[in-house]
Amino acid sequence: MKKRNHDQEPTIAPGMDDAEELDREATNEEIENGEYTSVTTLSWDEVESNDD
Repeated sequence: MKKRNHDQEPTIAPGMDDAEELDREATNEEIENGEYTSVTTLSWDEVESNDD
């Protein structure tokens, strides 16, 4: 089994529009062929406390 190098950063193919391509929903055909990836978005909501 090939050992993965975890020191490398993930990359995207040159010329790919990150936001448009990564936010696009999979088509029915892609789903039927198993050509999709489940994506979970995590956002940090920082609200300054107003301790008076």
